[in-house]
Amino acid sequence: MWGIIPAAGAGSRIQPLAFSKELLPVGSRHDGGSERPCAVSEYLCERMIRGGADKLCFVIAPGKSDIMEYYGGGYGPASVAYVVQPQPAGLCDAIFCVAPLIAPDEEVLIGLPDTIWLPVDGFLALPEDKLAFLLFPVDNPSAFDAVETDEAGRVREIQVKAARPSTHWVWGAFRMPGRILHDLRQLWIERRRADEYMGTLVNAYLAQGGEAVGVRAGARYVDVGTLEGYRAAGDLLRKPDTDPALANGSNVTVATPAGRRLFGPRRMTRPVHPASRTETQQR
Repeated sequence: MWGIIPAAGAGSRIQPLAFSKELLPVGSRHDGGSERPCAVSEYLCERMIRGGADKLCFVIAPGKSDIMEYYGGGYGPASVAYVVQPQPAGLCDAIFCVAPLIAPDEEVLIGLPDTIWLPVDGFLALPEDKLAFLLFPVDNPSAFDAVETDEAGRVREIQVKAARPSTHWVWGAFRMPGRILHDLRQLWIERRRADEYMGTLVNAYLAQGGEAVGVRAGARYVDVGTLEGYRAAGDLLRKPDTDPALANGSNVTVATPAGRRLFGPRRMTRPVHPASRTETQQR
C-alpha cells in the first residue's frame, strides 16, 4: 500500500522559514532514549503506516532536498520514495505525479503533511474498495473543502472553500484503489488539467457517474500551515486527553491489527532536525 504525501508547496502562509514547512518542529518524540523535535510531517507518516502503508512517496519541489535528507530511504517499517513536481501546479498535479508508480490493484492513502489530526488510526475507518474521504468537524469549514453527504454517507458534493458551506464536515485525508486514482487522472487530463483542487475534480467524477463516500470518523483536525494553526497544534499535543501516540510527543510502540510492531524502541536513523541543529549551535 502506498501513502502519497504532497510536499511541494512553498508554505507561504507561515514563512519565513529556513527549511521546508513539512519539517517544522511540532512537539517532540523519543528516539533511542533521547528526545528530539518531531517534524510535523511525521504525524502523517505514522498515520499512514498505522493504516497499512508500507511505501511512502513524498512529492517535492526541486528546491526541497532537505526533505530527502531528513527522511532518507525509509521511515520506521516503510520505504520512502520521492517524486519531483517541476512547477507548483496544484494538489491534483502533485498527486498524479505519483500515478506511474502505482498499480491498479494497490491501495493508496493520501493526506496533507502540514496537518495533525485525531484519531491516529483514522485511515482504518475508510473502506478499501472505494474513493473514501476521512471527514472532520471544524469550526471554520469555509477555510477547507466541506463534504456534503447523504444519509448513507455517499458524497453529494465537495464545496471547495465555499463562503457558506452547507456542512461543517471537511475532508482531511482520503483513500482509494489504484484503479480509481488512474481513472481520476484520466479525467483530469480530459479536463485539460484545469483542476487545481481535488474537490472540483471529484465533483466532475461524481457528475459522470463515479461514486465516493465520506466517513465521519475524524475527531480533531489542525492545519499547521498558519501561525494560528501552529499554536493550536501545540495545544493539542500538550493536552493530557489526547491519543497516547500524541501525548508529550512520545515515541510509542503500536501494533497493526495483525500485531506487527510499527514504532518500537529501536532508533530510526535520520539527519538531525534543522531546529535542533540550530539549538546545538547556540549552545
